[in-house]
Amino acid sequence: MRTPGSRARGARPTPPSKLRSTLWLIISGAIVIWAVWQVGARWERVGQIFTEAPRYVGLMGQGLVENPFAMPWSEYWSKSLTLMIESLQMAWIGTLIGAVLSFPVSFLAASNTAPRPVVLVTRQVLNIIRAVPEIVLALVFMIPVFGFGPLAGAMALGVGSIGTLGKLSSEAIEGIDTGPVEALQATGASKVRILRWAVLPQVLPEIVAFWLYRFEINIRAGAILGIVGAGGIGSILKQLFDGREWERIGITLVVIIVVTVIVDQISAKVRERIISGPGAASKATIPEPVAD
Repeated sequence: MRTPGSRARGARPTPPSKLRSTLWLIISGAIVIWAVWQVGARWERVGQIFTEAPRYVGLMGQGLVENPFAMPWSEYWSKSLTLMIESLQMAWIGTLIGAVLSFPVSFLAASNTAPRPVVLVTRQVLNIIRAVPEIVLALVFMIPVFGFGPLAGAMALGVGSIGTLGKLSSEAIEGIDTGPVEALQATGASKVRILRWAVLPQVLPEIVAFWLYRFEINIRAGAILGIVGAGGIGSILKQLFDGREWERIGITLVVIIVVTVIVDQISAKVRERIISGPGAASKATIPEPVAD
């Protein structure tokens, strides 16, 4: 017999109230609308993007259809390629500096390899480094010391890389399998031997992949540093935009895009090989044997 107020067997429970989620959705939407209104953007000009952009693309494309082996176009291509190679060199040196300096720091920032006070201080230092853009590092610290040129840009990229690489590497160290560590501790191995034989083999492939990823980021960052006189292809971009030389701007942008895409593809293949191992691709294509 059903008692008053009892629920019939099999009846669906009362769904929870959606009032709170609805209120939060309304408040969030109101905040977004208010923020868009406060930006003060000229929304009536949005349509000009579709009319002006093709015109500028056409102006930049005029240099691409010219004979790259005839003067002065051959000089433009040569100059852009030379400065892009300089940007690659800056990015590579900056990545090496960041990798070498961040590698020991990452162990000091990991909670399972360093005392807590050391971890807290090291993490704050890494946070401060990550908070400062590379262009500020170049303007405030590197150019006054090393002068204008690619060396200042490479040093700025190197210091900026320490913050990111140190954080990512410390997180990889904290995520290791503790089994090998406990096994070596049971044998009475020293702290250095535990790091060498239990921690390092687990995290090194991932850390190297972080280094390669940071190299890709430094290529893009290095192209901007030239605007403030820190070397690289950004130095010529500023001059070209100031002079409205759209044909040369098109050539320079194509060089930047093509070289960056090629480096990204090569770096992605190397990272995949490091993380997955040499036989990962072949193992993935071999079908499993079917039992009789």
